Amino acid sequence: MAAMNGNARLNSKVKVLKALAHPARLLMVEELERGERCVCELQALVGLDMSTVSKHLTLLKNAGVVADEKDGVKVFYRLTLPCFERFMGCVEEAMEQSVKQQRIALG
Repeated sequence: MAAMNGNARLNSKVKVLKALAHPARLLMVEELERGERCVCELQALVGLDMSTVSKHLTLLKNAGVVADEKDGVKVFYRLTLPCFERFMGCVEEAMEQSVKQQRIALG
């Protein structure tokens, strides 16, 4: 990524953040944090039709968040974003700080 210019770097970051910014995609990524999953398991997890799940997974794959591997007729996905857990920890800390600040403001 060092060879990318400023705009390309920003656009790449936006692509990843947009890919994560959907409840179904975020749920799937959180599940993939636990390990590789078959697309059928992810479909059951989010409760959406297979074509919608496939579109979500393609978007995540194109953003570099997940990778897939075929095994016969099954497709398995794995998380390729090694910092996801740390990033979500940071997000959760920010949420907790916001709640604390709101409590202080309400007195």
